[in-house]
Amino acid sequence: MPSNQHPPGTTAGRVLRNPKIWVLPTVIVGVVSLLLSLIYLGGILNPRSDLHRMPIGLVNADRGATVMGQRVNLGARITAGIRTSPDPRDQVSWRVLDAAEARDGLASGKLYGVLEVPQNFSASVAALETTGQKAPARPTMTVLTNPSAGSLGASLATSIAQQAAHAASKQLGRSLTERLQTRDGQVTNAERLLLADPVSVAVKVGHPIGTHSGLGLSAFYYTLLLVLVGFLGGNVISNSVDVGLGYAASEIGPLRRQRPTVPISRTQTLMVTCAMSAALSLLTSSLILLASVAILGMNASHIPLLWLFSVCASATVGVGVQALNAAFGGIGQLMSMFVFIALSLPSSGATIPLQALPTFYRVLSYFEPMRQLTDGVRAILYFDARADAGLTRGWTMMGIGLVAALLFGFAMTTYYDRKGLHRIVPEPAEQPTASS
Repeated sequence: MPSNQHPPGTTAGRVLRNPKIWVLPTVIVGVVSLLLSLIYLGGILNPRSDLHRMPIGLVNADRGATVMGQRVNLGARITAGIRTSPDPRDQVSWRVLDAAEARDGLASGKLYGVLEVPQNFSASVAALETTGQKAPARPTMTVLTNPSAGSLGASLATSIAQQAAHAASKQLGRSLTERLQTRDGQVTNAERLLLADPVSVAVKVGHPIGTHSGLGLSAFYYTLLLVLVGFLGGNVISNSVDVGLGYAASEIGPLRRQRPTVPISRTQTLMVTCAMSAALSLLTSSLILLASVAILGMNASHIPLLWLFSVCASATVGVGVQALNAAFGGIGQLMSMFVFIALSLPSSGATIPLQALPTFYRVLSYFEPMRQLTDGVRAILYFDARADAGLTRGWTMMGIGLVAALLFGFAMTTYYDRKGLHRIVPEPAEQPTASS
């Protein structure tokens, strides 16, 4: 019969007055709070200032025209001027391409945008110098956007391309004004106003994506679900196995249950948790795909491939969590949170382009799992599952991560077992039974 009396001498006040009870949680909570603040905010506060070599296509399709008896290709001059314009902070990497190469770059996610000079550009500029023409059509340059790069990435590329086009327009306007003054001796106010910025800039979608793609962010949030389910599922499985084997107590409300301790090595326990993480990833990934595509209507193609990639991604994260938990015990959950969530999210390049992140995060992106998995999911959702759009990288890095986690986890548990560093010495009276 349970006793209604409290243990003597134990009160909340006495516990709270003990400084030792405060030390560990204070240090851990304080350090984690500081690190999370620095990690998350450090990567997003000034993306334009951190921008480094953002790839933007530069296309000259201009056929040229005869101006005052001389054959010229103003498009070639403009694109050459943009490509060689001063960029002391090396923020943009202009890629001079033809039209087909530029569209392929957009379709594979290698370009964030394209600035294109059309075929009739020189002819349109020449028309501005024709006398007697009351309302000449303005020459036009086109900015092709890539929504699959994410809203911020597409916005940055569009802004950069527009600024470059307007700068080239003003330079061209000054040249035309000087030529008209030399030829006619006088430029009217209307002509001067037109020539101050003669080129208009049209913005068009270069690589369209579905309307149910979250403005290019559905790949990121889908990947985030896979990582979160793998991370949380791994920890739930680890704790549940400990409860089932008697190495931890089960508490539900006021009810507490401690099962008999089952004698099992650390290595065998890791085998159990890894197998469960892999098996349950079949369920969790299927449910994520069902909710995202079938229920919510997320735009997605290559459904079987997306499902297979999702299962492998979630299983890899789960196995990684199990390896860290087996190697570091209780602190392993905190470490896996930093590896798979805290450091992984800001270095994924999904919400903020990698080229707009500080150097620290760009270095992390080479191996942090979110970047690799997002590349694979993005390739499947937006780029027709093209291998060069990130799918090959996703599969390769996932395989490397899985092998590394297994090698690390089993190396550590084997070492502990050989050293006799058992978790709990089993009680001889308690033996495992079929029902346990």
